[in-house]
Amino acid sequence: MFVIKTLSYKEILYIKEMEFEEGKVTSLIGESGAGKSTLLKMLNGLLSPDKGSITYKGKELSELNFIQHRREAVMLAQQPVIFEGSVRDNLLIGRKFSEKPPVDDQMLTEALSFIKLDKDLDDDAEDLSGGEKQRLALARVYIMDPDCYLLDEPTSALDEGTEEEIVRRFLEKVKGKTVIMVTHSNEIAEKYSDQVITLHKLAKDHAHE
Repeated sequence: MFVIKTLSYKEILYIKEMEFEEGKVTSLIGESGAGKSTLLKMLNGLLSPDKGSITYKGKELSELNFIQHRREAVMLAQQPVIFEGSVRDNLLIGRKFSEKPPVDDQMLTEALSFIKLDKDLDDDAEDLSGGEKQRLALARVYIMDPDCYLLDEPTSALDEGTEEEIVRRFLEKVKGKTVIMVTHSNEIAEKYSDQVITLHKLAKDHAHE
């Protein structure tokens, strides 16, 4: 799905070659400052490399319509934006910008259930805790139903046991889709990924493990 060749960005990233296969789960691990979040932003089109190329489905990322691309490859930031309004409003806001058919309250409630967010659709989203907001944002990108999920530590505010359960449930729900996920948990990466890539701070190459 994504192919990277001889990419460099400031003093943060240098990648000789890297590939993310369609329909596979890839975890990005490594120390802080190694460029994991930067790489996700590049795959989403939020940042452009200084040199090198990124192709998406065989086409140069720089030549794509970025609005359409971001509908297909949706990024969830580590500290996601929660919008003013209800839980329902937050779940639906991403869907409004997609070309997918409308969803009903039953689908929204099911999304809350599988991420273990025990809230009503009419509850105020801004009253949620940090961990609850992360789960709501994860449910929101699930509702968007993109081809590819770019997830930057989507469950970092949760305790270890809950974190693994939410990751497992999410990956079961999106089986067959492409998932590229930054995680601080080597255990989760090894257990649930088809491919684990370790990024090294200021390294001149990025090891595949």
